Amino acid sequence: MNASTLFAATRVRHFVAMLLASVAWPLLADDCASIDPASQAQLAALIDAWDAAYYQRGERLVDDSLYDQTRERLTRAQSCSGLRSDDTYHEPGGPLDHPVVQTGLAKLDDQASLARWMQRRQAHSLWVQPKVDGVAVTLVYEHGRLARAISRGDGERGSDWLEHLHQAPHVTQRLAAPYPPRVVLQGELYLRLENHVQAEHGSAGARSAIIGLMARHAWQAADAERVGLFVWDWPDGPAEMPQRLERLDAWGFADSVAMTQAVTQADEVATWRQRWYRSALPFATDGVVVRQSQRPSPDAWQAAPPDWAVAWKHPAQQALAEVRGVEFRVGRTGQITPVLRLMPTLLDDRTIRRVSLGSLAQWQQHDIRPGDHIAIRLAGLTIPQFESVLARQTPRPPLEAPDPAAYHPLSCLRLTPGCESQFLARLTWLSGPEGLDMPGIGEGSWQRLLDAGLIEELLDWRDLSSTQLQQAHGVGEVRAAQWHARFAAADDYSLPRWLAALGMPSVAPEALHDANGAVVLDELRRRSAADWRAKPGIGEITAERLVAFFTHPRIGAWLDTLPASGPG
Repeated sequence: MNASTLFAATRVRHFVAMLLASVAWPLLADDCASIDPASQAQLAALIDAWDAAYYQRGERLVDDSLYDQTRERLTRAQSCSGLRSDDTYHEPGGPLDHPVVQTGLAKLDDQASLARWMQRRQAHSLWVQPKVDGVAVTLVYEHGRLARAISRGDGERGSDWLEHLHQAPHVTQRLAAPYPPRVVLQGELYLRLENHVQAEHGSAGARSAIIGLMARHAWQAADAERVGLFVWDWPDGPAEMPQRLERLDAWGFADSVAMTQAVTQADEVATWRQRWYRSALPFATDGVVVRQSQRPSPDAWQAAPPDWAVAWKHPAQQALAEVRGVEFRVGRTGQITPVLRLMPTLLDDRTIRRVSLGSLAQWQQHDIRPGDHIAIRLAGLTIPQFESVLARQTPRPPLEAPDPAAYHPLSCLRLTPGCESQFLARLTWLSGPEGLDMPGIGEGSWQRLLDAGLIEELLDWRDLSSTQLQQAHGVGEVRAAQWHARFAAADDYSLPRWLAALGMPSVAPEALHDANGAVVLDELRRRSAADWRAKPGIGEITAERLVAFFTHPRIGAWLDTLPASGPG
């Protein structure tokens, strides 16, 4: 990389850092306890790597939203440690003063927080706008002509963008009369997109692209064509919003006017938030902004989040999460599923604390350890899903996974060391809808009985009295009687139901029938693999597993206690 390229890349990285550092990130009371120096170093290295890839090689390695979350967490970590970023950026020739300070926005976490914020402002008219995902700018019109364009910078001073914006055909260069001698507008420069649906396409790299454009020394005509403007405030305009909007409309800022809507209740804001999230817009958005029509005099504004406007971001489609631990759960059939325990992470307006990796092979492929930072997203809008490892904890914490050879469909038929997970899964299946269907008896119920030392074999529960059941934590006389009744009722279940509950490989009901259409236990126990394969839908592997099930000594002892036959 030559010197001029390196300078440009460094200049842009500083510009990005300045933009992001100017946003007011909420700091939770317990965040400092959760961010250690090693984690802070990981995040800083991650930001540097992403910046280098994008601004030096043109590679966007991560979505804007994930970049923001990582930068936010790093900013929190630096606040906790008392450090400040030394990244500062000024265009050659020095920055310009804002005629009216740019304030930034505080961000609310949910609709309940917004409702409280709005409740305190019932005396004011309130308005909602989309939170356009771009870069903030101040435009100054002198006698109707665009005379200055200033980047947000630190809120008080910013870079001179006038030369660029004079070339932008979608930024109004001259206001239609009448107009005051000087007009100061604040808004967002954005990357123009066609029919962009935020819920489907996410940020689409829009903010990164507009940042890159504004940092260039010179534009081509195609660059200028890509830049749009959304005006979100006229600080020295009329006192009431309707009058401000009427004038902005006459000056050609139609999108800004159409997307500034009066609201009185938080559920109205939620409706607009969902509409703009799922409808086609000409720009990317990352939430909504609610603001009062009435504000203090512009000369009283400060470079800090004001109390007359607030942001409520869209639900994150992707989230940065820190791994607290890795659990290896063994299922009923012996499959090992790694589950990542996470620091509480907000994703799609929900707090995510766990995410499954699906298989041991996936964990082995990614080698995820406590302290790693990962990206997660929602699959099918409901299930949190691991996406990628972003940064790895060093040195690597030791972590021992279960031996897959130790677990199979017939392992852990009783509670022994290392069998806790699979044995619990067997009990949960037994009482579930595919087994004996015992309402009110689930995983938590079985865990209480295991903790009380009342069950060691899969069918020990059949011999427990109501008095014994009360030894389990939280099981009183009434609940013990209910559980005892559920257990006693199991004796009336059919033979096929019992076979399924004990873990027999799943087959079509007809596959259990003998020549007379009945289900006869002795006949099933005598079948060979070839006999099973002769039944429709049963292949070689299932046939071998069925023979293993019916000939296993421990299962055989349980089968001896079941009815000898049943209806087909």
